[in-house]
Amino acid sequence: MLESRNLAERIYVALDYDSLDDALRLVGQLGDGVRSYKVGMQLFYKTGPLVLERLHSEGCHVFLDLKFHDIPNTVAGAASSATSLGVSMINVHAAGGFEMMKKAKEAAAETAQALGIPAPLVIAVTQLTSTNQQMMNEQIGIPGSIEDAVIRYAKLAREAGLDGVVASGRELRAIREACGDQFVTVVPGIRPAWAAANDQKRILTPADALRAGAHKLVIGRPITHAADPREAVTRILEEMGELS
Repeated sequence: MLESRNLAERIYVALDYDSLDDALRLVGQLGDGVRSYKVGMQLFYKTGPLVLERLHSEGCHVFLDLKFHDIPNTVAGAASSATSLGVSMINVHAAGGFEMMKKAKEAAAETAQALGIPAPLVIAVTQLTSTNQQMMNEQIGIPGSIEDAVIRYAKLAREAGLDGVVASGRELRAIREACGDQFVTVVPGIRPAWAAANDQKRILTPADALRAGAHKLVIGRPITHAADPREAVTRILEEMGELS
């Protein structure tokens, strides 16, 4: 069996709440079982930086998931501001292009150096896991397969100096082949074998994502909506440990 502590370090629990109290209640329930959390738009726009301060005071690592996508200078400013909040990881939309991604990475590094703090990982969103082939082709207007689009964005992100990408587990092997094993892959849409898919289209189990080479897993509802969140984490870690 793989050591559960090492596996737990690869999980970011998605705090998809609109209440600081609810988010902190879950953090308290999980205790030392999980020390990394994803804070997205719903919670951050409700609480602002306060939620980050509270999580950091508990010794937690934070992935600030705001998916920056704007003109390069605006995104650079956003990346600088996010870095100053002490988060471990931020993301941008790869669809914003090479220059936008490059400036985001540079701004994060410069701000971290000026403040004397670790620079966050800067990663790019390729295609949302709620997107399927028909949606991408007919609604978004991108031709070709989802995998082709994801790999094109991943290569562009690497060229721009980013640390990695957010991507579905189904494209992980192709990303590793195109960008190398050190290019960080953060995988949402993770559903344990016993959990419902909900609105995610391109999902994988935790074990399958690790087999495909995922570095980090973002897991939300299977934990946050569980009757016993800590037990849900234990079951997920057991499932991940079956890799050995």
